[in-house]
Amino acid sequence: MTQVFDEAGNVVPVTVVAAGPCIVVGVRTPAREGYAAVQLGFDEVAEAKLPKPLRGVFARRGVRPHRVIREVPLAQGEQFEVGQSVTAGVFASGDRVDVVGITKGKGFSGGIKRHNFDAQRTSHGNSLMHRAIGSVGQSNVARVMKGKRMPGRLGGTRTTVRRLRVVSVDPERNLLVVRGAVPGPRGSLVMIRKTGAARA
Repeated sequence: MTQVFDEAGNVVPVTVVAAGPCIVVGVRTPAREGYAAVQLGFDEVAEAKLPKPLRGVFARRGVRPHRVIREVPLAQGEQFEVGQSVTAGVFASGDRVDVVGITKGKGFSGGIKRHNFDAQRTSHGNSLMHRAIGSVGQSNVARVMKGKRMPGRLGGTRTTVRRLRVVSVDPERNLLVVRGAVPGPRGSLVMIRKTGAARA
């Protein structure tokens, strides 16, 4: 993340994302697979770093190997060909996008950090359990009910941040500058789609 200044001189918090280039690895058609989609490859990699089944996928289609393959549904009328390059130029300044990613994993966390519970007071002799979650159920049930908010693993889940505004696009370097934060730590993979587009 960083910040930029708009025309009025206001500070705008933004995230810079390397958006491509992505190569079309495969095309799904309604006649053959029953739906319309495109397989995009990202992050070119040496062939020796891929398992043999994936090497065959790229070799059959005459495309250089890529580390990541994702399938994206196509909108009505969109057409792509194997080997075609998709760059950040498909977006424009002012567009609204949804960003899908894996949130930062924060390990095993207590109820206060995980669910924003209040801590118990630390005065008047109450010194036994400041950060405990308290009661976990009724005495006549003899078990903890499903869905009870309790300590557990926090983060590391697929999350979508919706309707982020594209501040600027650098098609030469395939950089996308979006307002606000996106899921995941630095260097993590995210999928960016226009708001309202078909969802994978």
